Amino acid sequence: MINIFQKALLVFFVFFLPFRAFSQMVHDTLKLHINEQNTLYVAAILNNKDSLTLNFDTGCTDLIITGEVLKTKLGGAIELYKKDYILQLGKSRITTKIYDAELTGHGTEGRFGWNFFKSNVVELDYDQGIMVIHNQLPKPVLSDKSYAKLPFMFMDGLPFIQSEISQNGKSLETYFLYDTGYQRTAMLDNEELQKNHFPVSEMKEIKRVVMHGAQGNEIPVITSELDILKIGKFRLRDVPVQQIIGRKPMQDRNAHILGNEVLKRFNVFMDFKNGFVYLRPNKFWDAGYSEKNNK
Repeated sequence: MINIFQKALLVFFVFFLPFRAFSQMVHDTLKLHINEQNTLYVAAILNNKDSLTLNFDTGCTDLIITGEVLKTKLGGAIELYKKDYILQLGKSRITTKIYDAELTGHGTEGRFGWNFFKSNVVELDYDQGIMVIHNQLPKPVLSDKSYAKLPFMFMDGLPFIQSEISQNGKSLETYFLYDTGYQRTAMLDNEELQKNHFPVSEMKEIKRVVMHGAQGNEIPVITSELDILKIGKFRLRDVPVQQIIGRKPMQDRNAHILGNEVLKRFNVFMDFKNGFVYLRPNKFWDAGYSEKNNK
């Protein structure tokens, strides 16, 4: 026969413990899209009424909307830089100021930065086409040996990871901006390469172009073929990379950049809360490179 105390314990285990388990592991799932230009994007709602297509760009902070969208779609009613607005991503409602730019990722109307999730874990699963916001890292990821775990190094408020490049037997370990907003493979700072005696001249040139930064600024770039790009324990071979030879995208820093044509090849957990990223190859691992297809 169950006494009153035993009944109370039964109620505790049936109702309270499941609630605690749910409260400790919360997640919000969004549909994840990626287009032919390697732009990663999700749907969002601004101020409970305006639907927007936004690029998730770990190479920036805050909410940025193009001048054209501000003027035509939002009617010029937005007060930039000072006033707070509500951006809804899935179930999450984020208070943010709005900034403007001339350009954003192909097919999108603006972008939002990693700092919206500085107390969260962001999962990007390209195999299932979902972006999941967790309040903590799922425990199975910690014990899953198929992932490479790398620490984030935050410089000037942006996340960098250490990777390795190799050419004709010469290797260089260095930090790269982890930039899902950059649509190409990797951008290498020529000045940094030469400073570290990396054999730049031995890389096979594919082409020369002028790229444009977020504010429309011109950036002269050489595309060359790199023997090996190593990220954690994973190696990509014969990667077409861009070499910066003029004005740089980060004006105050010599910086190498990992872009989404490489990053899309991994399903990832970006643990901004604790400063780590977990990566493992996905269905895009063996996908071709646009610079090789269009040279």
